[in-house]
This record gives sequence, structure tokens and C-alpha cells, in this order.
Amino acid sequence: MHTLKDIKCGDTVSVVKLHGEGAIKRRIMDMGITKGTDIFVRKVAPLGDPVEVNVRGYELSLRKADAEMIEVR
Repeated sequence: MHTLKDIKCGDTVSVVKLHGEGAIKRRIMDMGITKGTDIFVRKVAPLGDPVEVNVRGYELSLRKADAEMIEVR
């Protein structure tokens, strides 16, 4: 299982599943990250937090904890 946290800069991945429950999962879905969505990893900060991605035509920064909840392939 790979999560968005493990993906290298410059790679494009597809969302397989969202982990987490309640408000956290809802917040991730409200940002446009749903099953089947393609995500392009633009930048990763030196310490890995945050991760900057392109989702559905806009740029988004995610914390490492949130990126860990997004299973990708």
C-alpha cells in the first residue's frame, strides 16, 4: 500500500482509497480528493511537510498527516 506521503516529486498518481473518519475524511473530500482522482506531486518540503500537489486544476498543500490518509497507486 502506497500513500501520497511516499510519492516522489514529479510523479502523478491516482487515488485508490481515503482512510480516516468523520471530519478529517470529509475535509479531504471537500478539497477535491476523491477515489479515482489524479494527483500530480509538484513539491515536497525538505522535511516532508507540507506536500504541494495539483488536483483538478488547482494547487493544494497537504500536511504529512493528511497525505498519509490518501492511498494511491
